[in-house]
Amino acid sequence: MELAVDPGYVPAMRFPLLPLALHLIGLGVAVSAAAPKPNILFIFADDWGWGDLSCHGHPYVETPNIDRLAAEGTDFHRFTVASGVCSPSRTAVMTGHFPARYHIDGHFAWVPSNAKRGMPDWLDPEAPLLPRMLQGAGYRTAHFGKWHLANDMIPDSPTPAEYGFDEYGAFNCSGEQMPVHDDARRTVAFIERAAAEGKPFFVNLWVHEPHTPFHTVPKYEWRTRHIEDRADQIYASVLAHADDRIGEVLDALDRLGLAGDTLVIFSSDNGPARAAGPAELELSYDTATGAGWGIAAAKGTTGGRRGYKGCLFEGGVGVPFIARWPGHIPAGAVDDRSLISAVDLLPTFCELAGAPPPEGYQADGVSQVETLRGKVAPVREKALFWKIGAPWPARPNKPDHWGAYAIVEANWKLVANHTGSHRVLFDLAADPLEQNDLAVAEPERTEALHAKLEAWKATLPERPTGDVFSELRR
Repeated sequence: MELAVDPGYVPAMRFPLLPLALHLIGLGVAVSAAAPKPNILFIFADDWGWGDLSCHGHPYVETPNIDRLAAEGTDFHRFTVASGVCSPSRTAVMTGHFPARYHIDGHFAWVPSNAKRGMPDWLDPEAPLLPRMLQGAGYRTAHFGKWHLANDMIPDSPTPAEYGFDEYGAFNCSGEQMPVHDDARRTVAFIERAAAEGKPFFVNLWVHEPHTPFHTVPKYEWRTRHIEDRADQIYASVLAHADDRIGEVLDALDRLGLAGDTLVIFSSDNGPARAAGPAELELSYDTATGAGWGIAAAKGTTGGRRGYKGCLFEGGVGVPFIARWPGHIPAGAVDDRSLISAVDLLPTFCELAGAPPPEGYQADGVSQVETLRGKVAPVREKALFWKIGAPWPARPNKPDHWGAYAIVEANWKLVANHTGSHRVLFDLAADPLEQNDLAVAEPERTEALHAKLEAWKATLPERPTGDVFSELRR
């Protein structure tokens, strides 16, 4: 199912749901009574770099449970999220749209910071939303873990319950903050209830790790005690803890006989964090998750990709993406050619679930069902766009954080500063690590891509719209 998008499209905020069969017929989707309708478990980490997996060659981080997913599924090396930072990436997953369509190009912070940056205070709950679409197809839906489509410092922001989830436990949201390590336990309990009801389920398991603060616990400190560098040990310990919790959920699927009926995806919201300069290893405090080690323990790796969290180069947006669905997704495979985006997840999940998009909805992504099934798609036919707040000229301590806009079309990627006065061009097929700027050698291609980027920018709203502002602004 490919849902085309008009470059001038601005999403409506409320859509009626029509009967499932009518929608699917209208979209040209073949319906088969025998077609499997998988459960969907979407595991979304926070700042987990592409290189931070033992199956990706990390020298000391051990991730046996995620490695198991890779051994039993397919490891897609060319997946990108829709931003170099958290909240916009999560917006893209929830809506299937580039987050700039909602004027979300940075993380949700406290109200004065949001206002200063021209941001809303939360994602509009009246936007077209993946969990609501899956509910319309009979799915039980839940969210456990980090939210950050608002902020815990905005007490009047909508809770996840207002976004189409039957159940939730979360932090970085209004209301009660779920204990940061309670995500897997609650996920397992929800899956058990859905199984008892005979209902397919969709779960967002959005783990905290390895975002700051780093919340270490003695068991994992002990497990990683052989690592001499204290910051490295802290980093490895929190990843080991997250991997174990993921393993608890995978074990529950096995115990309940659901592994063969469940699509499991592991990914991350952006690349790894880094201190802007030398930093002392010390404790810090987060209002949503509590005390833990600060940014000096952020030792994430990108697998050689350029840049890191907060930038639009591949180190900022190129993240792990491992998918397992036994009997449907090839096991033990690596796809290092197909360009998949976070905006593709909604149309992909909806096709698999037989879920009707709302009347008039147009995704920015495309369904990747055939790609998941093993059909390599070496050329990206539908363009991808990025927008993020970025200073120009580049700061010496962040030389790759100047790109404010980017476009990918086919295998070509253009990154530009906010005025378009500085641009770089890469052939991602030949140069996935973005080491060879071809802007001078390919002037016509550079200009053509920049023109398409400018045309996309012209479709974006000038300001946030909808009921997306806190009373604290008034």
